[in-house]
Amino acid sequence: MATAVYAESHVGEVNLYSSRHYDTDERLYTDFTEQTGIVINRIEGNADELIARMTAEGRNSPADILLTVDTSRLERAKNAGVLQSIDSDVLEARIPSGLQDSDNQWFGFSQRARIFFYDKTDVTDPPMDYIALADPANKGMVCHRSSTNVYSQTLLAAVIENFGTEAATEWAQGVVNNFARDPQGGDTDQLRGLVSGECDISISNTYYFSRALRVEVDGLDAEAMANIGWIFPAQNAEGAHMNLSGGGVAAHAPNRDNAILFLEYLASDQAQQYFSAGNDEYPAVPGVGLSPSVAALGMFRPDAVDLSEVAKNVPEAQLIFNQVGWE
Repeated sequence: MATAVYAESHVGEVNLYSSRHYDTDERLYTDFTEQTGIVINRIEGNADELIARMTAEGRNSPADILLTVDTSRLERAKNAGVLQSIDSDVLEARIPSGLQDSDNQWFGFSQRARIFFYDKTDVTDPPMDYIALADPANKGMVCHRSSTNVYSQTLLAAVIENFGTEAATEWAQGVVNNFARDPQGGDTDQLRGLVSGECDISISNTYYFSRALRVEVDGLDAEAMANIGWIFPAQNAEGAHMNLSGGGVAAHAPNRDNAILFLEYLASDQAQQYFSAGNDEYPAVPGVGLSPSVAALGMFRPDAVDLSEVAKNVPEAQLIFNQVGWE
């Protein structure tokens, strides 16, 4: 049903503001133009900078779509008033309700699980859920990103949603107590920390590890990768925490209909397969096949918590980070 939308040619253009920085997304853009005749004009940049730009441009903004990474940024865009609610039978049918905004201002199109990786040569009993990461048994073993990173913020926001503020504060303090080093670097650096021996347990989004299975990544050669194990946490509880990449139609979109068509295209089987094959992500649409590098990590149960509710906890998460000294 979703592909029927593209049966005839459409005239015009769509202006895309995107903070997705992946070369493989080029295939998404060229295929959409080939199918619809709609030309995509892109402005790329940091998500916060793009949101600020759209705010400053106001009603004169040429933006039709904002495409970005992480639920917290999507919610930030909504709260800034730069997105609008839309009606789309295609998106409602294909994107699970927990992966879209309750007001239909943004929709998720790909996912990454935020899971534990560990040094198999040193760790025989890795933590099996997020709460266990704070156990004193893991003191001096954990590498993680800084509290200013959106992945860190959204994970703690999910802990707040699932367990409450008091438990989330205790958890954050416990993880800080277990740090092997001060928070630093990106997700790939957390994996490199296992290789260098700086830490024994790290947290990273799955697509960084899957990418290293598929292509050569500096510091993560085949020998190093063979010594890294992984755990999808909380499989007997809430499930593995998921990060979301998604987008929405700009509040003052001059090409609103074309913008909706583009979002509907991102929910098509073809585009969903590109997200997995090209960038090692999990499709948002159920039933779409995984690329070998993603499937290699195995089956798991994701946390089914509503990500729009999780995003609302991000400000509280930052307060907790400040309280416990998570740099």
